[in-house]
Formats: sequence, C-alpha cells, structure tokens
Amino acid sequence: MRISAHTVCTAVRDDIVSGAFPPGFRLTEELLARRYGVSRVPVREALRALESEGFVTSRRHVGACVARPTEQEAADLLDMRALLEPLGTARAAHRRTEAHLKVLRGLVRLGRERAEHGHLSDLRPLGDWFHETLAQASGTPTLAAVLVQLRRKIAWLYAVDQQDDPSAADRATAVWHEHGAIVDAVARRDAERARGLAAAHVERAGAIRRAQRPVTVRTTKPAVNTARGPL
Repeated sequence: MRISAHTVCTAVRDDIVSGAFPPGFRLTEELLARRYGVSRVPVREALRALESEGFVTSRRHVGACVARPTEQEAADLLDMRALLEPLGTARAAHRRTEAHLKVLRGLVRLGRERAEHGHLSDLRPLGDWFHETLAQASGTPTLAAVLVQLRRKIAWLYAVDQQDDPSAADRATAVWHEHGAIVDAVARRDAERARGLAAAHVERAGAIRRAQRPVTVRTTKPAVNTARGPL
C-alpha cells in the first residue's frame, strides 16, 4: 500500500511541532524515508509542501532543514491570529450548522472535564480539534486553512511544557470556560458577541505566550546538524 505525500507531510510536521526535529535540523530524504517506512518520492513532495508552509527551508549545498524563524516572525503570527480568529468566529455565528455545534459542545464538555481533573496532556489535541471545527464553521475554507496553519506554527514556536507550571491547571480551566462562552454566542448567532469573546480569548492567550520566550526560536544560527536524526 502506497503511503501518500499528505500522510508523510503530516508525520514530518508533527515531529517538527513536537520538537523531535529541532530548528536547523537537516531533513534528508534518506532519513525520513527510513523513519516513516516510505520511498523518497512522497518524502520529496512532503518537504516541498512543508517549505511552502514555513516549517522547512532549503539551503544550497545543505538541502532541507527545519526552519529557524526569528522572534519577530513568531510575534507576527500572534498578531495575525488576533486579526483573523475573531473574524472566523463571527462568520461561524452566521454559518455554523447543528453538526458543528454538536462537535463544539462535546469538545467543551471534554475539555472542562480534563482540565478540572488535571489531565493537561489531553488538552492540546482537544484544543486543536475545537479551533479547527470553529474555523470550519466559518464557511470560508481559505480562512479556515490559514487559521489551522497559524495555530500549528504558534504551537510549534511557543511550545511550553506545562507539567511544571503550577498555574497551568487553573489557566486551562479558564480557557475551556472561555471556549464554552464562545460556543454559546455562536449557537445564538450573536456574531458581535462571538467576535468580542474570541478577540478577548486570543488576546489573553497572546499575552501569556509573549511573556514566555519562544522555545524553538533562536537569534543565532549554529552549524546545521548533519548527524542521523532521532528515531
């Protein structure tokens, strides 16, 4: 069974976001093909796609490497989210379906339960699912795609280990209550309230992230790692 380039692209992106492949790491076709058990053809296509998304850069005489964005580029992503997510949420209030609401309410319920019980490791995938569903509910595929890509890159650049953060559980509970309020406004088709709640939610999240120095961003460029990568 041939594994598609899309599947390989998702796998490589997940490994970049998780930190398995750090910034500047050399991504050779041979290494990736061996890691994912595929031929070089889907790997080559996946690297081109990831370069267009900004996760990978190609350097002459070196090849493909994990991108090393600047701190300004990281901050710009937060600003873009602050502009676009409230717009998408307002549109969702007009265009959402009952199916969208069912998924969103279910995710809010799960998110609150996990946060209240301190199961923080479950919250990132639930949060991603929530925001992707909310973006899809906007009825604007291009905007939804941009929002999903923004969240992926922000999660990558501002990755924070919450296990040692004593305030993480309380903050997570507050976040999921904010999500619930947004869903309530979307359900009532109150676009202005949905926009305002989303803007406040993004602003609070952005302030927290700005207070945390981006983990994966570097201001200097050490030599590219050419050794075999993590398996």
